[in-house]
Amino acid sequence: MPDRRIASRVSQLGGEGALAVFSRAKELERQGRSIIHLELGEPDFHPAAPVVDSLRNAVASGRDRYCATRGIPALREEIARYLARSRNLSIQPEQVLLAPGCKMALSLAMMALIEPGDEVLYPDPGFPIYPSFTRGLGAKPVPFGLIEKNKFQPDLAEISAKISGKTRMLIFNSPNNPTGTVFDELALEGIAELAIKHDLWVLADEIYARILFNGDYKSISLLPGMAERTVIIDGFSKSFAMTGWRLGYAIAPVAIIDAMDLLVLNTFTCVAEFTQVAAIEALRDSTNAVDAMVAEYKLRRDLFVNSLGNIPGFRCHSPEGAFYAWVNVEDTGLPAEEVQRLLLEEAGVAAITGAAFGAQGENYLRFSLVSARHLLEDALDRIQRVSVKWRAVTARPWGSEH
Repeated sequence: MPDRRIASRVSQLGGEGALAVFSRAKELERQGRSIIHLELGEPDFHPAAPVVDSLRNAVASGRDRYCATRGIPALREEIARYLARSRNLSIQPEQVLLAPGCKMALSLAMMALIEPGDEVLYPDPGFPIYPSFTRGLGAKPVPFGLIEKNKFQPDLAEISAKISGKTRMLIFNSPNNPTGTVFDELALEGIAELAIKHDLWVLADEIYARILFNGDYKSISLLPGMAERTVIIDGFSKSFAMTGWRLGYAIAPVAIIDAMDLLVLNTFTCVAEFTQVAAIEALRDSTNAVDAMVAEYKLRRDLFVNSLGNIPGFRCHSPEGAFYAWVNVEDTGLPAEEVQRLLLEEAGVAAITGAAFGAQGENYLRFSLVSARHLLEDALDRIQRVSVKWRAVTARPWGSEH
């Protein structure tokens, strides 16, 4: 009988809290319950009609063969043009590598750059895959806090104090999931200064860069000395509502792209050609679908965040980007897990507890603003009604339980 032990690296990996909540919400729906889904970061939009037409035409014309491991040249050229136009980045097509989703682009970059025993700085709260995959590579994830009193901006002194001789990489995500914070210039300059001083790689997850409610996006790679040490991760799931298409990309110095390309060759070979052809159409955005979508997210943000102020025990900083509301529920007097359970089981509103995004999320819930405004209004009404549960808790005089 062969030894059936699973490789130890698998035990180092974690999951995503959103998926567990989604499963329970679906179970309740099967029982006939009405559930408003605010747990998954999946836009309720679909790709613009020209993008779908382009995909259909690509399949019909036989664009369904093996293709270049790094991605088809036409798409890599279009990404370079798109980033010049939307982010002032000056990159060459050979600095672009396509992958089946941003997670895969992120994983390839981490595999190419992180050694066992290295330390990797990452934001807390943040995307749970950052520490999970770091551990899977035999490295040590080291969190830096994004806390409410700092408006969820990173504390540069904390980051500096946590850098050791083993620190190899700093990962951050701006706009941040789950807080919606856009790192300000002071934060970007401080991170860049530390990266140069300590010779760190910076992995900048810019998947929400287009979903910005004010001003223009500034990439850390534009700062002096940063282009040669920054890997940008971006893709099509959020800005272009192409979640199930599984298409992401990395922008990096050519030497890193070469290393990632070798990993592609050893894993998935290439991304489907027909989705890449359609992605060119998405980047050109002939119907201005992205601006329309962002305008709608802004309306949803304003509706939801302003109305949260009427719910006892809830408070929320208005997010500057992405499509999440990061809500402090400490003043309800209940643990966030209990508030989340009450919302799902009694109000039919699915949200995620903040602890799924790290220890700093303990007193928070994340709501995804990916449902139509009338559904958000319905969700707010339901939350208001069920809030009597925690109003009763907070109204109880101290010591009355004895």
